[in-house]
Amino acid sequence: MNAKPRLAMYWAAACGGCDIAVLNLGEALVEVGNRFDVVFWPAVMDAKYADVEAMPDASIDITLFCGGIRNDENEHLAHLLRAKSKILVAFGSCASEGCIPGLANLSTLDQILDASYASATTENPDGIRPMPAWRDDGVTLRIPTLAPLLRTLDQVVPVDYTVPGCPPETKRIEDVVGLVGQALDGTAVLPPPGSVLGAGHSTVCDECQRERNVKRISAFRRITEIAEIDPQLCLLEQGIPCNGPATRDGCGALCPAAAAPCIGCYGPADGVLDYGARLMSAFASVVDADEPEAIERILDGIADPVGQFYRFSLASSLLRGTRAAVDDATRDLPPPPEAAPGTVLASAGGTSR
Repeated sequence: MNAKPRLAMYWAAACGGCDIAVLNLGEALVEVGNRFDVVFWPAVMDAKYADVEAMPDASIDITLFCGGIRNDENEHLAHLLRAKSKILVAFGSCASEGCIPGLANLSTLDQILDASYASATTENPDGIRPMPAWRDDGVTLRIPTLAPLLRTLDQVVPVDYTVPGCPPETKRIEDVVGLVGQALDGTAVLPPPGSVLGAGHSTVCDECQRERNVKRISAFRRITEIAEIDPQLCLLEQGIPCNGPATRDGCGALCPAAAAPCIGCYGPADGVLDYGARLMSAFASVVDADEPEAIERILDGIADPVGQFYRFSLASSLLRGTRAAVDDATRDLPPPPEAAPGTVLASAGGTSR
């Protein structure tokens, strides 16, 4: 009787929502247990890094890697799990785009630590800061060292596939796990390395059921500024900044269906190099003004431009962060990894951007 394929899941710089989304599989989680031997999943089982280090290379069939790379522990596990895994998946927005933790790239490491340890609301009279190592009574305690910039998984190691979402929709997770399981059984074929799994190839607008007309926006407004939202009409046509035109489909357009604008958690649609630039172009194309002053007045209605255009994708964008933060990081960063040759199921392709 053949051994079951081996599955791992790791949580780096993320909130843990992706792990919860997998647990939300409910009864289907039993089928995952029947199909896979879970060998490493710190969020739900006792596991030690030494256990993974002792595994032969390429002995884990698939690893779902959640979270960005914010410290040296995250980076060590990224390299370790890349070596031990036949298939490495950037699972969720944090791993593939940087997500909300990536917004910290707007600040330098010193600014982040100042906000945490030297702000007006922090009582820290001795000016204590995190230390990577502390020796006391013959014992050395170590904590992970923060990196100057949060990086996405594929900026550190080659990645085979991406599953987008914050978190990925549970039904989509079930589809992905089922497909991978069938591929490992020899009853299905995975798409080419570098593909996005668990999502579509178009935009949220194409799966949104709201009525769409020719959009001409005379003002952008927050939901709280609108007395009554039309339950049928496109939210963008009502002046509500909705990221659907630039965001990959696959979520089922759940937010617009609930009268909430798409915020872009499924990342860029196929062929989009920079999510924020694509969305800016989409918004600019529907502004109902020709004069610079009028255009500026309309765009001023977007209260939080960075949060609107780069909420999930700043770390993976062409910008990556502020100039000061990027300059601090690039002084010490190694060159991008080269994709190494692999097997059919372990080909080291990068995520599609």
